[in-house]
Amino acid sequence: MNEKRFEDKIVLVTGGGSGIGRATALRFANEGAAHVFVLDMRPERAEKVAREISDSGSTATPIVGNISETAECDRAVQTVLDQAGRVDILVSNAAAWTQEPFLEMKEESWDRVLAVNLKASFILGQRAARAMKDSGGGVILYTASIAATGGCRHFIHYNVTKAGIVSLMQTMALELAPFGIRVNAVSPGPADTQQSVDICGEEMMDEFRESFPSTPLNRLGLPEEMAAAFAFLASDDASYVTAHNLVVDGGLLADVYSALD
Repeated sequence: MNEKRFEDKIVLVTGGGSGIGRATALRFANEGAAHVFVLDMRPERAEKVAREISDSGSTATPIVGNISETAECDRAVQTVLDQAGRVDILVSNAAAWTQEPFLEMKEESWDRVLAVNLKASFILGQRAARAMKDSGGGVILYTASIAATGGCRHFIHYNVTKAGIVSLMQTMALELAPFGIRVNAVSPGPADTQQSVDICGEEMMDEFRESFPSTPLNRLGLPEEMAAAFAFLASDDASYVTAHNLVVDGGLLADVYSALD
């Protein structure tokens, strides 16, 4: 692996304070990124990851913001432009969720999850793309999910946003290709992240870490494995890849049923 694939690159990672976002921010820094901006709504998380990157010898800046608000999305992108002059890579990873049955789902839950997951994906992607167009190109990446491909009980708002992100990504890729901007997504499957702990609880996650037979590989994915997918799609190794949703799920979606079970 070329450990300097992102030398001189300016990177913005949203939801960069934990889980897949943290692993991705660290991956870009370890592969030579000139400056990594870590956006998270929790200041202690953004600052901790920025310190980790800085301690490794790279440059990092924490940005604290609530991306459910358009003004906060604008401020985040403008912070990158003000400090670094351009944005080469955007990883739009931040997500919100609640666990509610469809019949009992509160309208405010629907509104917030769509604002954080889908509207912010549009706003951040559009603002970054405008800057990339002016600077000669770039890469925009989204965290989608295998939930984009079908239903997941009690998470209908989350599922809808992830399906929307895949469609958004594909259409953006078509429109932005003439400007040298590639747009792709990564769809993680079951993974050992803070979000999974929040949903399942630590005791159940400990069991899943031992064995996860729902996936053919019989385990949860690691944040670092998702980060590797983002790094590939952002690199010149993927220079002919755009409008692609890279599923990283341990084979789960392929395993429809077995006649022998």
